[in-house]
Amino acid sequence: MSTDAQAAVVIPARYGSTRFPGKALADKTGRPMIAHVCEQAGLARRVTRILVATDDERIADAVRTFGWEAVMTRSDHPNGTSRLAEVAESLDDRLIVNVQGDEPEIDPAVIDLVIETLADCDCSMATVASPFRDDEDPSDPNMVKVVATPRGRAMYFSRSVIPYNRSNAPPVEVLKHVGLYAYRRSFLKAYPDLPPTPLEAAEQLEQLRVLEHGREIAVAVAACHHHGIDTPEQYAAFVERYRQQDTEQR
Repeated sequence: MSTDAQAAVVIPARYGSTRFPGKALADKTGRPMIAHVCEQAGLARRVTRILVATDDERIADAVRTFGWEAVMTRSDHPNGTSRLAEVAESLDDRLIVNVQGDEPEIDPAVIDLVIETLADCDCSMATVASPFRDDEDPSDPNMVKVVATPRGRAMYFSRSVIPYNRSNAPPVEVLKHVGLYAYRRSFLKAYPDLPPTPLEAAEQLEQLRVLEHGREIAVAVAACHHHGIDTPEQYAAFVERYRQQDTEQR
């Protein structure tokens, strides 16, 4: 395991959201959700710098108000990786981690894991997979699945259940893809020039573009129980958990 693995964290955040507009600024805990994400990322041991990448001045102002760094980006990015690539042009860090802006409960240890995984291989990217919990449904298309080689290299990502376990074959565990990525800065610089690909379009999964262009993605496996917040109901549940934890710590 690399002992000097370090990375900058970039958190793409936008105001628009189909199911929960303005969720980055939701502040029923006393702080906007994006500040909670920054705080969790700041607990990771291998993170040297945290930046929120946004095209919305309201988000940038909120981030700075709570003492974190924000950088303004263009508004025409098709996905988070493209927004990261713009920010990477101004960074000197060799490794850059993309933490989603709607994961206020992300485990800092998982951020360290994805950094260490990329530092210890020559892949363009690294990500994380997790076993499904008993209360999670692998057939849910909103929960992306991943299949990896024995060496820990991604073979495919899908919204469908993969692999398909035949009844007469030894079962293979279905792994949930955790939307956390570490990139080599050199690859992020090249990413905008990679044309979109058929599988990416079919599944609506931007990481498939990387595989279709012959790049490798390293996959680390760890139990991950945090989830992104997509709806007001999910945010309300987070607020309740936060308040309960705050009460217990007093």
